[in-house]
Amino acid sequence: MTKHKKRKKIIQHTLMIIFTLLMLYPLAWMVGSSFKESSAVFVDAHKLIPDVFQFENYVEGWNGFGGITFTTFFKNSFIIVLISTIGSVLSSTIIAFGFARIKFVGKKFWFVFMMLTMMLPYEMVMIPQYIMFNKFGWVDTYLPLILPTFFGAPFFIFLIMQFIRTIPTELDQAAKIDGCSTFGIFFRIICPLVVPAMMTAAIFSFYWRWDDFMGPLLYLSTPEKYPVSLALKLFSDPNSVTNWGAMFAMSTLSLLPVFIIFFIFQRYIVDGISTSGLKS
Repeated sequence: MTKHKKRKKIIQHTLMIIFTLLMLYPLAWMVGSSFKESSAVFVDAHKLIPDVFQFENYVEGWNGFGGITFTTFFKNSFIIVLISTIGSVLSSTIIAFGFARIKFVGKKFWFVFMMLTMMLPYEMVMIPQYIMFNKFGWVDTYLPLILPTFFGAPFFIFLIMQFIRTIPTELDQAAKIDGCSTFGIFFRIICPLVVPAMMTAAIFSFYWRWDDFMGPLLYLSTPEKYPVSLALKLFSDPNSVTNWGAMFAMSTLSLLPVFIIFFIFQRYIVDGISTSGLKS
């Protein structure tokens, strides 16, 4: 390797390390603040490592509010996230299979129509959806947060459909010759081969649902039904002193499921996005 290439590599790695540290700094600051006294969080904001570690912040934060602990909030979050993720991935896979393999009238029109929905900002559909769900009597239930996911997500449909298109159609034809039905082809041929794309969709769905704040804020009014994302807001009380230490402690714990999911399934993200399919 020439001196010029070595110098270029050193500069590239140095810049990557600097940008990585800049991106990780807010996370490190939050974790450090979770061990500080509430009054010292912003007074000693320049210090990442507190002078005295206040482990009581995690105990106080976990105790929650009004007799409702964060055990309830985490349970609510897992209920919403797991069910909605399963519904989103399964329905998106079925719809993607239809667009990729089945011929029907208006196929291109409905595909374009589906893709156009990705361009709509959530603020445009927020009020009509709330009016509709309110008339259904679903407000203050999990139905508005879970049920729509069983009708597919455009981004996941497109992702999985692109993956299915890389699978040779000869496999479908061979399965038909052996007497396999359309559903048989889907469950026995397509589903096992698109697991990387399905796992990628599941990971993204988990992230987005876990971090969702606006949906629970709109539809849930009973504190016992709050997920973690909405429960964290309860720490901030404009009429009294905010317990910043406990809030950052619970914010730190709320990131653990996201990190665990990422480190366990990170290889599926690369495989799914690459849409490599079968190797010829």
